[in-house]
Amino acid sequence: MRGRSEILATAARYLMPLLIVFSVFLLLRGHNEIGGGFVGGLVASVAVVLYMIAEGVQAARDLLKIEPRLLIATGLLIALSSAVFAWVVNRPFMTGLWWKYPLPVLGKVGTPLLFDVGVYLAVMGTTLMILFTLAED
Repeated sequence: MRGRSEILATAARYLMPLLIVFSVFLLLRGHNEIGGGFVGGLVASVAVVLYMIAEGVQAARDLLKIEPRLLIATGLLIALSSAVFAWVVNRPFMTGLWWKYPLPVLGKVGTPLLFDVGVYLAVMGTTLMILFTLAED
């Protein structure tokens, strides 16, 4: 059994919140510029994986508090629901619908942002499920 690196554990504790904030930034700016759910989900996964490397798989699972499969299912459901909203108003499937009033930080908000949130959760869940499985074996 290898020893625990106190330097890595400390770095992970400080870097993880920064990486999560950066991943949310990428998610929120992605519907207007470069970024989005895929890249944001990968960065969020990296934050949890860094913690996993420092503290162990079980500690990372405990920190996440949600099963990666549930993240995948929730993400797919959110992404699908963003595509179905267009059908409700008699538009083609996956047509972008926008709210009339821009929000202060987000700007224009619509179904593409909802789709990005779904992709964010699905990518994060898929990446973590794969890496948790590999780390446990």
